[in-house]
Amino acid sequence: MTILVTGSAGHLGEAIVRRLRAEGRDARGLDIKPSPFTDVVGSIADEGFVRDAMSGANAVIHCATLHKPHVATHGKRQFVDTNVAGTLALLEAAVAHGVRSFVFTSTTSAFGAALSPAQGEPAAWIDETVQPVPKNIYGATKIAAEGLCELVARNERLPVLVLRTSRFFPEDDDNATVRAGYDTLNMQANELLYRRADIADMVDAHLLAVGRAPTMRFGRYIVSAPTPFGRGDVADLRLDAAAVVRRYFPGVDALYAARGWKLLPSIDRVYDSARAVRDLGWKPTRDFAFVLDCLREGKDFRSEEALSVGRKGYHDEVFVEGPYPVAD
Repeated sequence: MTILVTGSAGHLGEAIVRRLRAEGRDARGLDIKPSPFTDVVGSIADEGFVRDAMSGANAVIHCATLHKPHVATHGKRQFVDTNVAGTLALLEAAVAHGVRSFVFTSTTSAFGAALSPAQGEPAAWIDETVQPVPKNIYGATKIAAEGLCELVARNERLPVLVLRTSRFFPEDDDNATVRAGYDTLNMQANELLYRRADIADMVDAHLLAVGRAPTMRFGRYIVSAPTPFGRGDVADLRLDAAAVVRRYFPGVDALYAARGWKLLPSIDRVYDSARAVRDLGWKPTRDFAFVLDCLREGKDFRSEEALSVGRKGYHDEVFVEGPYPVAD
């Protein structure tokens, strides 16, 4: 089986191509930028290029996208051209070439305003039943692309699974207050409680989705490290998240203190990935409990894939005020 992986110069695309090559599987990396993991260089908005690149592929993992960090540096039309028109070009080429499985990497950012409950409200419990309320062009175009995936799956019978991924990138947080208050690894460990997954687990989910798509036909899944929290915790998480964490992990304070780390005082949303675990057979291994085990043993909680892919950034330019400019 030949798997076409778009965005192969990016974090997730590279990690997927690395894994496929390591397993001796046939991977074809596609990206607008050259890289050691890119076999064909060009834009997914170029329909002719996409048709040629798709030739001989049996499955597609579509990771290429303009991301939230590009909102302040790219125009809305560029987002539409890449995230919407580019996805449509890939879907149509996949149908024309008889591709048997199509996996689209979407984002939990697409939930938008649904992720931010009002002051005094409990934390938002985010599962696949929550209606997205995009608040920027990134979220709007990812939801539009998801709609195209569903349309083509229904009308053209192309098996498509949509994975709404949480954070997995290694870069510093875009929020200056977070960067000032938390060491990067400290914050990313905290995020594994509610809004992050290790990139190795993300790769697992995508490869499982490739195998499951032909029998499932279409579906949307949140992909994030399984949370230890339950729905009954949402009010307390907003008021005193650290106390809730201590209830589940009584030894956390000593382990954190040894590193000079801090728990979050409040958590505003929790991603529930139970459906992906159940339907895809996904078995992520790097959750918050794993982090604490690594702290006990003096080990890095990040996977070898996370360390190998490393930081890439999202722009060629280096910005003074942070890892990238932020715009709502």
